[in-house]
Amino acid sequence: MDKKRIVVFIGPSLPLKEAKKILDAEYHPPVARDDVVVLLNDPPDIIGIIDGVFYQQPAVSHREILRALEAGVTIVGGSSMGALRSAELDYAGMIGIGTVYQKYRDGIIESDDDVAIVFNPLTHEILSEALVSMNHNFQMAEKEGIITLNEVETLYQTAKNIYYPQRTYPRILKDSKLEENKKKDLEDFLDSKGTDIKAEDARKVLKYIKTMV
Repeated sequence: MDKKRIVVFIGPSLPLKEAKKILDAEYHPPVARDDVVVLLNDPPDIIGIIDGVFYQQPAVSHREILRALEAGVTIVGGSSMGALRSAELDYAGMIGIGTVYQKYRDGIIESDDDVAIVFNPLTHEILSEALVSMNHNFQMAEKEGIITLNEVETLYQTAKNIYYPQRTYPRILKDSKLEENKKKDLEDFLDSKGTDIKAEDARKVLKYIKTMV
């Protein structure tokens, strides 16, 4: 049987080195407008969309993803741009994977601002935190009794009101007016148990695709 051709658009959500250990594929930088259209000149069997550009240049369009689906390409998304587009296009056959996809699908989050970050374009080093991961970690801290539900909401609103490139844990804790002892306990929790759900979802997307080949 011929080996399936797989193209994955990935960026800061998961280090490329780790991605390659999970799935043998052609890895491209975060998807932008017309990148999927270009692939249709020689269509792959499967396209995985994890990361994509939001504000730096035009984002991948719904139309080009629909064209690829109509051409018989299997498209799997999750984690970041892939989660957003799959929640919008799962009705047409795009496959959504992971927690972030489910939150978009269920209307728990709606804006691309919830997954937007800034990163070094050369190294893909993450320079800000994704709101969706931050809120997940605040909720986990509440379950462990570190902060209250009201404080989760305060932290979330504090983070939401900060422009996404400046959204970091130190900045939010500084602006939140949380009691100093709670700030310290929350910092310790984030250091020891903080989860990057975008990275987790990126791994899930790659593992899912691996089951298809």
